[in-house]
Amino acid sequence: MNTQSLSRRRFMQGTAGSVVLAGVGMPFLGAQQAFAADLSQQELRTVGLSVTVQERILNDFKAASGVKAVSGKADIFPNTQTELLSGSTAYDCWETIAERLPSIVQTDLVAPIPTASLKNWTGVGESFLKASEKWEPRAQIVGQIWNDESQTALNMVPTVYNFDSIGFRPDLVDAEEAAMWSSLFDPKFKGKTGLNVDPLIAFGQAIMAMNEMGMLEVPNPGNPDAAAIEEAAKFLIAKKKEGQFRALWGDFGELVNLMASGEMILADAWQPAVMAVKAQGVQCSYATMKNGYRGWAIGVSALKSSPNFDAVVAYADYWLSGPPAVAVSEQGYYSPNDKVKAIMAPEKYAFWYEGAPWVGAEERGIKEGDLRDGGSLATRAANVAYWHQWPDEYDLLMQKWDEFLSA
Repeated sequence: MNTQSLSRRRFMQGTAGSVVLAGVGMPFLGAQQAFAADLSQQELRTVGLSVTVQERILNDFKAASGVKAVSGKADIFPNTQTELLSGSTAYDCWETIAERLPSIVQTDLVAPIPTASLKNWTGVGESFLKASEKWEPRAQIVGQIWNDESQTALNMVPTVYNFDSIGFRPDLVDAEEAAMWSSLFDPKFKGKTGLNVDPLIAFGQAIMAMNEMGMLEVPNPGNPDAAAIEEAAKFLIAKKKEGQFRALWGDFGELVNLMASGEMILADAWQPAVMAVKAQGVQCSYATMKNGYRGWAIGVSALKSSPNFDAVVAYADYWLSGPPAVAVSEQGYYSPNDKVKAIMAPEKYAFWYEGAPWVGAEERGIKEGDLRDGGSLATRAANVAYWHQWPDEYDLLMQKWDEFLSA
């Protein structure tokens, strides 16, 4: 695989980024699988967002696999990246996001996981196996996770993915307006919009908006060139000085509270945050973006320093077995593996994956007959503007982000 040349100094620089999410309540059915290795003398120490690092998932894995102990730490990606690159050996795996893989692959911290050791690898979706002609391979998830071109080993076993959008208050913002990335920067909504504090997210959104407004023509906002970064930084700084943003949010609860109160009516958001606002009885929707979503994937990366490699492989395989995918699917995410269909209640799978109306009692603000915002998985996957990736000009992007924060 081709990966970009990276600066260790910038690897080490922490940035406030994606935050942890609380899991939704649902008992697991138990993983129906057997693990080849004798795991009774191994343990699993994992770190990642609490999207995936959930106590009930770890406990269910322990029961299914027979490992002697499990532990998990929830932390944002930049913090863990800094910790690992500082030499920490406290974990066996990092449940990371694919765009940050180069930071640990090029520093030789990853032990690739052979697909032959994953019993549940069959059924993984085409996005993770075959490159689309729409982008060069490294600009999409399939070009980021593999250790080799023959696809026999993975630097990251994908476990969760989604296509991100804008969360908005439909009682205060028209759906057609919210469907444009440029709405985040529209003076009409001055003081009422929000951006995530992760620069790899915020710069891409600014560039998408500038593309829409005819200010730039960047074909891949996930990997802007130096000139585009310079222009996007000027744009972001100008908007900040004008008071466009109510908040640069870095906390899930903060985002939910600001949107529920109406202090923020348009924001870069995650679908679970939109659902959390709805659960409070407040109107909130996830926009269907006219010019496409932002695609990303989280997965398990085995760390070379770990003495518990077999446990990590079993953990990654367990994620693909079905039960953990139920939890993340009901948060608004997707499993890369089709085995979730056999584990999830049929009517819920139909709602979350196939675009069918909600059936049954109201749950977390979802009522009988409601549809998932954006439609089915196939419909949303066909409307991806770009996949997140580690940009070639990462050092410059970080320098300009620092200037934006200081402005």
